[in-house]
Amino acid sequence: MSDVEQFALIMLSTAAAVVAAVLSNRISERIRIPAPAIFLLAAAVASDVLPALGQLSVTTVQRVVTVALVVILFDGGMQIGWRRFRAAAGPVVWVGVAGTFVTAGALAVLAHVLFGLEWRAALLLGTALAPTDPAVVFSVLGRREVAGRSGTILEGEAGANDPVGIALMASLLAAGQPLGLGAAGSVAGQFLLQLAVGAAVGVTGGALLLRFMRRVPLPSEALYPLRVLASALVIYGAATVAHGSGFLAVFIAGILAGDARAPYKGEIERFHAALASLAEIVAFIVLGLTVGLHTLPDRDAWGIGLALAVLLTFVVRPLLVGLLLLPVRLAWGERLFVLWAGLKGAVPILLGTFLLTAGEPDASRLYAVIFVVVAFSVIVQGGLVPAVAGRLGVPMRTVEPEPWTLGVRFRREPRGLRRYLVVAGSPADGRAIGDLDLGEDVWISLVIRHGQLIPVQGSTTLRAGDEVVALTDPERTPDLTPVFTTAQPGTGDADPTPS
Repeated sequence: MSDVEQFALIMLSTAAAVVAAVLSNRISERIRIPAPAIFLLAAAVASDVLPALGQLSVTTVQRVVTVALVVILFDGGMQIGWRRFRAAAGPVVWVGVAGTFVTAGALAVLAHVLFGLEWRAALLLGTALAPTDPAVVFSVLGRREVAGRSGTILEGEAGANDPVGIALMASLLAAGQPLGLGAAGSVAGQFLLQLAVGAAVGVTGGALLLRFMRRVPLPSEALYPLRVLASALVIYGAATVAHGSGFLAVFIAGILAGDARAPYKGEIERFHAALASLAEIVAFIVLGLTVGLHTLPDRDAWGIGLALAVLLTFVVRPLLVGLLLLPVRLAWGERLFVLWAGLKGAVPILLGTFLLTAGEPDASRLYAVIFVVVAFSVIVQGGLVPAVAGRLGVPMRTVEPEPWTLGVRFRREPRGLRRYLVVAGSPADGRAIGDLDLGEDVWISLVIRHGQLIPVQGSTTLRAGDEVVALTDPERTPDLTPVFTTAQPGTGDADPTPS
């Protein structure tokens, strides 16, 4: 076989695997197992059946998964956007940072007391398992939209605690052995430096990116999404070179870019959503190839992993993270849902690879334990998320795909064109367009309901979930956002202002 044919065979196999992974999402919906679990387990089985598949170096795996996480975090930040994040910023930051520490500490104590792990190994294991994972959370929620703040807190926590967990792991590994008081001070200093630099680069990079997107025209619309992707990678690289958290930087930049009005914004969002889906597939397949299923029974890694997974799911997170959530205004159903849906995924396994490359004692055993915990979390917790949401009364609706679009192009930004989503309990909910106090300079041109256009007349009654496109006079029209998106006291969702 010639080199050309051999390369073509590699391309054929890779493309066929990606097509199968994409189609597995349909299987995932039927068997109620999240797609990431299918990717992870299928790759792990394949590496056992065909050992040649598992010969990727750990360094290569880390680099591939790092790029995938950058793409996923930036897209996740854009999906949240500044408006949604601002409504739950306090709980997201509090749970994302404090929740990571208390979870890591509790798991370290359990691993040391119950299974006899040395304190350093136990702390490294707890740190690896502390973060929830944006790839899994975004994938499990998928087309499901969670009403209220619980969905935003879940997505925000998954994006916020990954940089925290990664920074904490890097600081622990850099501190070396033993972890005494001096090492603890070094860990704290390194950790705070990474978060501070990452946040600063993220805010600065996000602001510069917005100016870049809005003010620098390009010769082709196809270049606009590529420019944003390259800029996100620049932000990650700049933060990391400056000894900061690149993951935190790209997540913040994505949040700042999420609500921005910019040329070809729709194309940019669709491109990054597709790329994030591909990144999720690649990350879990590559990580799955690093795991040998036949090694899981060695030194009781299987039993330790299952025990820690059960304790983490039913004891550690409900008690400790539940205490952190007490000051946050949430209904009890939403509170319990957030505690259940804190899923583990690619990030804990990536942190496990750091243990392998750092040459930590017993690293292969810890890595196997991490894999078992992640598999349990994705399959059991992730598979039951919709059922738990329904049982707890958390409003969750499936957003059906809308494959047909009607677009209008403008040479210059239409400053007076606005798009609103009618929120349950808002002044617009259940009222006719003619009865709304919008002023004389507002013209509602389109109303989209359940993916279909409906005739616009003065007597047309708006409903929660309607998308409204309005043409306004930007000089004379006041902000109409409260009319469509602010729930009145005693109706709709709870007050979105964070406590």
